[in-house]
Amino acid sequence: MRDSLPVPALVAAFTPLRHRDFRLLWSGSLVSNVGTWMQRVAQGWLVLTLTGSPFWLGVDAFLGEAPFLAFSLFGGVLADRAERRRILLVSQVVQMASALVLMTLIATGRITLGAILATSVVVGLAQAFGGPAFQALVPMLVPPADLPRAILLNSIQFNFARVVGPAIGGLAFARFGAAGCMGLNGLSFLAVVAALAAIPRRPGTGSGGVTVLDGLREGVATVWRRPSLRGLVALAFLGTFCSNPLLTFLPVFARDVFHAGAERYSVLLAAFGCGAVVGGLAVAGAARLPRRGLLSALGLVLYGLLMVAFALCREPTFSLVLLVAAGACQMVVFSGFMTLVQTSVGDALRGRVVSIYSLAFRGGMPLGNLSAGTAAAAVGAPAVLVVLGGALAIAGGVVARRRGRDGVASI
Repeated sequence: MRDSLPVPALVAAFTPLRHRDFRLLWSGSLVSNVGTWMQRVAQGWLVLTLTGSPFWLGVDAFLGEAPFLAFSLFGGVLADRAERRRILLVSQVVQMASALVLMTLIATGRITLGAILATSVVVGLAQAFGGPAFQALVPMLVPPADLPRAILLNSIQFNFARVVGPAIGGLAFARFGAAGCMGLNGLSFLAVVAALAAIPRRPGTGSGGVTVLDGLREGVATVWRRPSLRGLVALAFLGTFCSNPLLTFLPVFARDVFHAGAERYSVLLAAFGCGAVVGGLAVAGAARLPRRGLLSALGLVLYGLLMVAFALCREPTFSLVLLVAAGACQMVVFSGFMTLVQTSVGDALRGRVVSIYSLAFRGGMPLGNLSAGTAAAAVGAPAVLVVLGGALAIAGGVVARRRGRDGVASI
């Protein structure tokens, strides 16, 4: 009967889904994220078709991130002052409308680069307010004991969508064109909108008459006064700054290292996403992780070493193994960081603290890609990944050696 022991651990990974409201939000978000990844495939190809220049691909990606970087801190303040469910509902409706506008413009032959860029800004602005509200709403839907697994399940569904969405998007694009992908993404938002509408209203924590700027200062001061939170924010920025170029450079490795085409790129991307899903299930199935900070730090070390190994690898099959392992490590690292952030503050400050963490997390991506891309033009993508991977391994090793009683320093 011992062979049956691993099964309860796997089932335990899904225990947060016992709670109706979290189950509704999780399943609706999964459907919506699949649609979002479908649109990303179509939108990238559409921009390249209209302009013929990869430069505009970068501009479109930047404009999608810039509003989040500019306004997410205010989104965190709002998440602590107003009803989070309603903020998230408005955010989803705006994103749905943007997808349907693009569908209409494409179908009527009126699509322009300016329209695409404008909708990217609108979507980024909606995410700047919806993102902190989503992260701050989750702890209200599950008991504290289930929160770490709930955070992992959210990461799992996002990475599962990253695997499934582009595959479905490629098929939909071939059959229905870009307009069809935009329309399907618009329809996918109905799932999360319906889920949010079915979740009972949960009032905001209030602000006691504090102004928006004062509320923002309070959130920043809270992070600044606590070394553990400062460390998590710094690691979030460093982690995405150094780790995201691995995914960004996958097309380069597919073409220049493995001498293959887009099919190889999709396989490499899927391998990373599958690893993230498997890693999330493994961690979520664990009964307890009392030293989560140490586990995250060691995961950062291993991720850096896997980046170096992938950069030096020239064997196609082994490269997939390395990417699966890297995806699992990334899940362990960043889900651990987010769990520590979520559980380090009370509900009254959670939206603001999470928004500061998310700003560092997402801010590292475009800056890291820009820096890595510039360096890769001079010395090549493999050399850049070796340097970045080494930096991650060193940073993770330093954190793992620290001793303390709080945050990631708690070893």
